[in-house]
Amino acid sequence: MDLATLQALKPSEFENAADRYRATAAMADAAKDTVDNQISAGIRNQLKGATATAALRELAAVSGNFQYVQTECGLVSTALNGFAFDMASAKRKLEAAIEDARADHCTVHADGSVGYPAGRKPGEDKDTAGGTVTGSAGSDPTADALERQAANIHPNPYYGVAIEYADRIADALREATEADAKWEPKLRALRADDDLVVSDRDWTDVTSDRGGVTDAAGTYLDSIKPPPREATPEESAAWWKGLTPEQQADYLAVHPNAIGAMNGLPSDIRDDANRMVLDETRAQYQLDLNTIPKEPVKYAPNTNGSYPAAVITAEWRQWNDKYGAKKDRLEGALKGMQAIQDRFDRTGEKGLPEAYLLGFDPTGLGDGRIILANGNPDTADHVGVWVPGTKASLESSGGDLGRAEKLWAESHRMARGKDVSTILWLDYNAPDNVLPQATRGEYAVEGGPRLHDFLEGNRVAQQAADGTRSHTTVLGHSYGSTVVGVSAQSGSWQDLKAADDYVFAGSPGVQADHAGDLGVRGNHVWAMGADSWDDDMVREGGRFMGLGDNLAIPTDKSFGGMIMKSDASGHTGFYDEDSISLRNQAAVIVGAYGKVKLE
Repeated sequence: MDLATLQALKPSEFENAADRYRATAAMADAAKDTVDNQISAGIRNQLKGATATAALRELAAVSGNFQYVQTECGLVSTALNGFAFDMASAKRKLEAAIEDARADHCTVHADGSVGYPAGRKPGEDKDTAGGTVTGSAGSDPTADALERQAANIHPNPYYGVAIEYADRIADALREATEADAKWEPKLRALRADDDLVVSDRDWTDVTSDRGGVTDAAGTYLDSIKPPPREATPEESAAWWKGLTPEQQADYLAVHPNAIGAMNGLPSDIRDDANRMVLDETRAQYQLDLNTIPKEPVKYAPNTNGSYPAAVITAEWRQWNDKYGAKKDRLEGALKGMQAIQDRFDRTGEKGLPEAYLLGFDPTGLGDGRIILANGNPDTADHVGVWVPGTKASLESSGGDLGRAEKLWAESHRMARGKDVSTILWLDYNAPDNVLPQATRGEYAVEGGPRLHDFLEGNRVAQQAADGTRSHTTVLGHSYGSTVVGVSAQSGSWQDLKAADDYVFAGSPGVQADHAGDLGVRGNHVWAMGADSWDDDMVREGGRFMGLGDNLAIPTDKSFGGMIMKSDASGHTGFYDEDSISLRNQAAVIVGAYGKVKLE
């Protein structure tokens, strides 16, 4: 990088280019939403048959392409802003050095050298002729000491200042050269394959691109105020609101994991972030799965002629020892990710609204985490947050997503034109088994405060969206009710009321001995059980294992809540379509208390 090039360079041109890429990302996002939530949703809601199925398949590919464009353009925008930031810094240093040199009667030449005029030091009889010096970049202590010594003994007082300005110019040019060399390969890498297919390899390249941009743009990103450590939802929301749209886009582009998990931020922003993480993660997991060698034959005839007739082969044992656990893990996670995608693909069926992915981590808390909303909870009139129980995981999330959808469909029918959002909240480490894990309260103790923080974030996002707060119901099934009970008793007394109603189905206890301990009146605490052995086992087992304080559980009349009728045939039957159990829960979600059937 020479002096003339740096002087002529205009960082604003790169910032303008970044703005255009950011605008392209926004257009791709809008186009993706149009494809998913209007065109594809309309087809699902109105058309059937092979042609419709084929069209939906092609539209899904188009939507994925737009998602990819949005993600990559966001990274290009951040990279251009980072490059402009670095070059602007170097240019400011150069311009300041040139201006200071001229003020000290020095002349800056085209090659970066500095000419100085004739002059004399105090006590000298005559002027010493001027000259020209060339600066050296870097901070070599030995070279600096020699330069200071030369300036002190040189008879021309302008010699020392000329050396200083020449060094500053050299430093600015070195900084610009290093920035140019740093950014050239990063920007060159931000290119897609020359085809119309966004492959798994393309998505994993996005992850690599993000790492490169994040590393190179460190100085620029450091200039953006980071979120407060261990921030409350209010603090997170205030931080986000305090960023410029450009800064928001750049932070989202390089930190989607953090943004997607941040309570208090708008749901559409969290959804954008988590969909990026989902697409990249799914691609990487699929590529990893593809590297596993084909599973060999497991059983072979027993050549000894004795019982059993077949034995496990040595080849399979060796393969299983090396790859079995990894294959199970990858396939389980991919199954859960496909369930999320399937939910996206159901938008429009029977009026099902847009989905918002508010949390996603395939390895978080042991079994993976997922928070998914049917409809936008920021603007809904009624929000139901449903927490599943024992054995809930990302791998098995398809069933839980379906139950949250059923809650939405039944609530929507009762809502009388009001907007409803139901949320599957699986952001705690659910017990993997009934005995012994589900008999212990430690999972709820860990998860309850996390749920409380999410509910507070939901309230903050709602108030930021339209200044109001929705009617919020928190529903817990089985051990999930224990998590909800701890959540209701989390936080300080000022923010204890994180919900308007609580609904417990098949609850083994909520770590409270009375409905009033949950921060709402008893007539806003609702409970139901099933007339079946498995539900009795859960509820009575929880009672005597101490999940309810003083042996109290929500379906006890002494607990002080409202006991609802239930026609569930078993512990998992509370969400069956056209059931009294489902209608009762929906009635509470929409605040239609008069429609709740009580015992």
